[in-house]
Amino acid sequence: IRAGISRKIDWSSLGFALVGEAENGQEALELAEQLRPDVVLTDIKMPFMDGLELCRRLKQSLPAAKLVVFSGFDDFEYARQAIGMDVSEYILKPINADELSAVLRRLKDQLDRERAERRNVELLRSRYMENLPILRELFYANLLDGRIEPGTERDRAARLDIDLQGEE
Repeated sequence: IRAGISRKIDWSSLGFALVGEAENGQEALELAEQLRPDVVLTDIKMPFMDGLELCRRLKQSLPAAKLVVFSGFDDFEYARQAIGMDVSEYILKPINADELSAVLRRLKDQLDRERAERRNVELLRSRYMENLPILRELFYANLLDGRIEPGTERDRAARLDIDLQGEE
């Protein structure tokens, strides 16, 4: 099944590259920690470590990774545990290429949105840091001119990483 998935899916057209394959859960964990993939596809039943344990461990070491679990079990308990680990998709076997491709497209869109959001946050943080000296200068000028509401000085100063120690 693993070999079939790797051959049948047109990874590049979906915006992915297949970076590794593992025969068991322990090998998958080691490979994922080394390669740090965006998406991990795993079977729920594997030798040495099952898919749920793999997901549990990957959520600690790769919290941003999207996890897709394949299962031959239409068992609510497995699905509940997978949801509890923030698994992105729980797919019942047999798996077909169209269904998996649709899942991968959704995950790609989600990853792209998350990356754009992180870039925006980083850009805002960068601009804030560039303007911090000016903001501090304005704070001091407003403080000296008495334009800051009494009682709010320390909170406003703390937001600008200014330490206002002392009685007055």
